[in-house]
Amino acid sequence: MDIIAVGIDVSKDRLDVALRPSGETFAVERNAAGLDRLIERLRQCSPHIVALEATGGFETVAAAALAAASLPVVVVNPAQIRAFAKALGQRAKTDPIDAAVIARFVLATQPEVRPLPDAETRMLSDLVTRRRQIIHMMVAERQREKRAPARMKKSIMRLTKALQKELTAIDEDLDDAVRGSPAWREKEDLLSSVPGVGTIISRTLIADLPELGSLDRRQIAALVGLAPFTRQSGQWRGRSFIGGGRATVRAAIFMGAMAAVRWNKHLRAFHHRLVAAGKPKMVAVIAVARKLLTILNAILRDNRPWQSA
Repeated sequence: MDIIAVGIDVSKDRLDVALRPSGETFAVERNAAGLDRLIERLRQCSPHIVALEATGGFETVAAAALAAASLPVVVVNPAQIRAFAKALGQRAKTDPIDAAVIARFVLATQPEVRPLPDAETRMLSDLVTRRRQIIHMMVAERQREKRAPARMKKSIMRLTKALQKELTAIDEDLDDAVRGSPAWREKEDLLSSVPGVGTIISRTLIADLPELGSLDRRQIAALVGLAPFTRQSGQWRGRSFIGGGRATVRAAIFMGAMAAVRWNKHLRAFHHRLVAAGKPKMVAVIAVARKLLTILNAILRDNRPWQSA
């Protein structure tokens, strides 16, 4: 029996849809009526996988609607889709062509279908993202202040003050959201029990890595982008490297690793052993980050707080 794959290219006003292996294509408007028609047509063909490309948030409502209709939805990385299109020699780029490429990509790779975050988790992720954006703006303004003339410094100070007020409000919203949810509160307490992992890191993990605790250590490391990629060809052996995955989560784990090297005696000893063995400092920190992620994954899996040996 043929595997039926559906690729959907999402734009501001419409959804272009391609089915494989039949080659059927059609389009619907990106609104409630269009989504209803899309769901009705897809239910008739019973697809094995429905893929949308991440497009800066336009795909969120469509993915949520399809998932709510019990269709097997995945959101795929646009960089992978473009690389796949180049490998196919597909140089033209239109919305229908992109939908067909997405369908061929998922038919070839068959990515695992995982449950999408629910509305509350998406809301928490939006708050965490907004907090990060505000901090970036504050850092940029403070850098400008160092070389700005006196008249401009007053403007920078006013804006920084307003951003600080907004940051305080976002932190209050985050606290209300997390502490108001028994499940999130329990997760935060478990994650924060590890020395080096604070409130911001634990909330970033809850929001942006809902799979934590449900995958094995290799899968979770690959999902975050902390699994090393081997580079070799014939007799040549290159250095392994990390990459891909969820950049915001990886950044949070690195922050936790840097703090853990100072405050977590177990991970500090692990770091010192690696450095003493001749590992470069950055390689040692990456190893600490990967080990910290494994520990956090096990803590949520076993529902047991950190226990120092």
